[in-house]
Amino acid sequence: MQQPLHRRPPTASNPRVQRTRSRVLTVARELLPQVGPTGLTYALLAERADVTRQTLYRHWPSRAALLVDLILEGPDFGNYPEPGSDVRTVATEWLKSLRAGISEPAIRTAVLAVTAQADHDPDSAQALARIGQDRLAALNILLAPSGTQIDGPEFTLLYGPVLARLFLDRSHVSDDFIDTAVTQWLTTLDGLRGPGRAGSG
Repeated sequence: MQQPLHRRPPTASNPRVQRTRSRVLTVARELLPQVGPTGLTYALLAERADVTRQTLYRHWPSRAALLVDLILEGPDFGNYPEPGSDVRTVATEWLKSLRAGISEPAIRTAVLAVTAQADHDPDSAQALARIGQDRLAALNILLAPSGTQIDGPEFTLLYGPVLARLFLDRSHVSDDFIDTAVTQWLTTLDGLRGPGRAGSG
């Protein structure tokens, strides 16, 4: 199974190093909803994870880098789509996986923090771009069997309604909402590319 878009495999390295990374991220994930982004200091995290602050800085030179890995290396939530030839099915299941990931308190807090800091913090701006690139590339892998590949603006048109519903409306994203969003997205793609080029495989 492909890795969820809110996850990515750790870089191959010394198993002991990876265990340390995993332990730190687990502790950070537990602390973040409790103390918030500003309260998640390296001093607190080092104490709770039983590592030195130097170790934290070696892995994550900035807090933005730590928050990104909290998002991309998050735990698996629910089912994640396999690559498929039906664009509607892949897009629908992908949005459901996104909904599940964003509903996890630590991931939700990390996403909001990185987004809020991006205007005045270059590290956060770079981190936000990295998240978008990671997710777009992974979704295109899922869509490859259909022959459909999407670009940045087309990607935004897919996930935008769901994030607006969650973060701006503060409302639940139902399966019906996702179905409607995917239908509108496919209609828009057909308009941009020509009928029949963005629909089911």
